[in-house]
Amino acid sequence: MKLELKPFDFQQAVARAGLRPDGTPLGQAVGLGKAGRAEAASGTEPANFTTAMAQALRAVSDAQLESSRLQRELQLDNSTVSVEQTMIASAKSQIGFTAALSVRNRLVQAYTDIMNMQV
Repeated sequence: MKLELKPFDFQQAVARAGLRPDGTPLGQAVGLGKAGRAEAASGTEPANFTTAMAQALRAVSDAQLESSRLQRELQLDNSTVSVEQTMIASAKSQIGFTAALSVRNRLVQAYTDIMNMQV
């Protein structure tokens, strides 16, 4: 089996998530807030990296919890849980964790690079 890796397409990922490139949802109008930051027209908190990262970590955590639950149910011989379903959930949680770990490593590297810059 030949596996071909393609470069990550940020624009496509943002569009799939239903967001604009600046992180705001497609269905909301964007205005400028008091501090000059983009804010949603509904008065809610603006979408930013912190909230996006928190949501991503929450999704990874949920996937890991679901995988653990399915593994436990399979071990208890629950007839409603299949081996395939359990393996897919396990693979999803592993991929999510690996992606989160990669993002963390890149953030730490970027922080280190910035701190080592000459001013």
